[in-house]
Amino acid sequence: MSTETTFVAAMIQMRSGLLPEPNLDQGARLIREAAAQGAHFIQTPEVSNIMQTDRIALFEHLRSEDDDRSLAAYRDLARELKIHLNVGSLALRATPDKAVNRSFLIGPSGDVLARYDKIHMFDIDLGGGESYRESANYQPGETAVIADLPWGRLGMTICYDLRFPALYRALAEAGASFLTVPSAFTRKTGEAHWHTLLRARAIENGCFVFAAAQAGLHENRRETFGHSLIVDPWGAILAEAGGLEPGVVLATIDPAKVAAARNAVPSLQHGRRFSFADHKSTGDHLHLVRGSA
Repeated sequence: MSTETTFVAAMIQMRSGLLPEPNLDQGARLIREAAAQGAHFIQTPEVSNIMQTDRIALFEHLRSEDDDRSLAAYRDLARELKIHLNVGSLALRATPDKAVNRSFLIGPSGDVLARYDKIHMFDIDLGGGESYRESANYQPGETAVIADLPWGRLGMTICYDLRFPALYRALAEAGASFLTVPSAFTRKTGEAHWHTLLRARAIENGCFVFAAAQAGLHENRRETFGHSLIVDPWGAILAEAGGLEPGVVLATIDPAKVAAARNAVPSLQHGRRFSFADHKSTGDHLHLVRGSA
């Protein structure tokens, strides 16, 4: 696998609604637009297939992975366009009363190369009546996922995972050169933290970060921040979606920048295990990466 060849990455900014069919039409149209502009790797946002907070309505439209029409259509599209497609995530039925928030990497053959279930659930109260309980409808994943692209290794995450840097360090230590963060960030948290956190994950791991986002006021009245980003390993923003409208942003990716950044600041090589001097401290709250203890 070559890590020397440049490629074009595209982030699809969407405004998903209450029904899967119109969302699929929107996503497919924008993916075709990105491919027509020369993109080799294309990413859609979190919950590309449905933005629905009402539990009854959500489960009425959810399907299993094997029966989901959006996934089947995206696999056909990747095959037709001969692209690597990261479907940022789809809401899928896992059990009669729980869904999964699952990201897919689809190859130019149309085959699913990797799938990742979001580990960290967005259970938060933002004040002013804005509250989210992702765990009420979704079951969390338990496994970090890394996959091979023709240009290097890809570490897969989703949205709220962004606030848990140990996951990204583990992916980088496992060889990831690229990190995915498809998202549906709220307007409030996005304005405060989106750019800072994405640039931090890129800088501290010496990785490219791909972050396609949901944007604008959705049919369910939720507001998402947009500003889909591509960030290089030095923290420079290579592409950013302006405004809150659906669209496409692209950048040429040079994987050689990963080695350059890591050679300049080799922090991945300098990590050390440590203990606490305070006898009252325990490791129970640290969420240590498996195998690191």
